[in-house]
Amino acid sequence: MNERKTIPIQDINEASSCASAEPYALMVLGDSMLPEFEEGEIIVVEPSGLVKDGSYVVAYVNDEYISRQLVKHDDGWMLKPLNPLYENIPVPDVDVAKGVVIMKKRPGKRSEQKRYI
Repeated sequence: MNERKTIPIQDINEASSCASAEPYALMVLGDSMLPEFEEGEIIVVEPSGLVKDGSYVVAYVNDEYISRQLVKHDDGWMLKPLNPLYENIPVPDVDVAKGVVIMKKRPGKRSEQKRYI
């Protein structure tokens, strides 16, 4: 696995003039969501998006924000990395999801984008 990279995320009220329900963009770091999301791609996150089984989400778990696929299983919910080198994270419910990925885009490639809604 690559060296872990962490970028602090400021609370919406700390330094932003955006409303908490406005979509925002993040850059993918790391390889936990390969092959669907590559490092350096930009994802657009809808904070008030509909969370459902199979959604790609930004979640707050274990005191950090991560991007994973939210999956329902017999025992409840889990955050699933697409890269098999990483482990699934069981979660009590969908409330850990702080936004739904609605689009990805490769920087500098105008035609290379994918929507998830």
